[in-house]
Amino acid sequence: MKIAFIGLGNMGGGMAANLVKAGYEVNAFDLSEEALAAAKTNGCATFTDAAEAVEGVDGVVTMLPNGAIVKSVYEGSVIGKAPAGAVLLDCSTIDVATAKEVIARAEAAGYDMVDAPVSGGIAAANGGTLTFMVGGTDKAFARASEVLDPMGKAVIHAGDAGAGQTAKICNNMLLAITMIGTAEAMTMAQKLGLDPQKFYEISSVSSGYNWSLNAYTPLPGVGVQSPADNDYQGGFATALMLKDLRLAMEAAGSVDATTVLGSTAAELYEKFAEENGGLDFSAIIKTL
Repeated sequence: MKIAFIGLGNMGGGMAANLVKAGYEVNAFDLSEEALAAAKTNGCATFTDAAEAVEGVDGVVTMLPNGAIVKSVYEGSVIGKAPAGAVLLDCSTIDVATAKEVIARAEAAGYDMVDAPVSGGIAAANGGTLTFMVGGTDKAFARASEVLDPMGKAVIHAGDAGAGQTAKICNNMLLAITMIGTAEAMTMAQKLGLDPQKFYEISSVSSGYNWSLNAYTPLPGVGVQSPADNDYQGGFATALMLKDLRLAMEAAGSVDATTVLGSTAAELYEKFAEENGGLDFSAIIKTL
């Protein structure tokens, strides 16, 4: 099976490499020469033109920064350029409306397409343990799963077109909220004189149990190994969390959904990202 992979950044590079490891031929495209060089080292064939990369492939995977770029790439370099029988998978995190629009255009041109944003971060992208939330028809999901399986530990059909993006932004809004709550509780416990490690040992097996505490502890030297133990480098950048929160707030506004805590989380990350956008999102604990 031959796959075109467009977008070889922190996430896409590892994902493309895992497709090669699974025995797929991969045509790789990115605007970065450095990213293309890394892809070539990982066994991909490299291209400097996206439209050329999609010629003769069985599927196209995109991992791009935003909805405008996704729309531009599909309209200019994929739809009508990739073979009619190719399955199209957009793994970017973008707004729901654009995801639905691009899929509708692809389907009108005869393609099966899904939106399949990911959860798991850079380590999971490199390790092939991502979770994919997939939106699209049953047929498109079945075809897409063959491409997604080598890159993830879980591939879940969320519903129709756009459902993957909906799941992603709601999930990450919840993650932002629980990270702030975890950071506040850990900081408060410490200021009240409780050993942070003891707080972790108690709360991690009590009703305070949550992913931000148990799997991604935001305080250095406490709990599990996390970006906090590497001066908040790596992991999931604050700027990316803020991007997802902005998408969530935009979506909430479009359906008049109440997001009191989500809005508060977005405000806090807006302020923090101005000077700390490159740090892991758990570094929000530095502000407390």
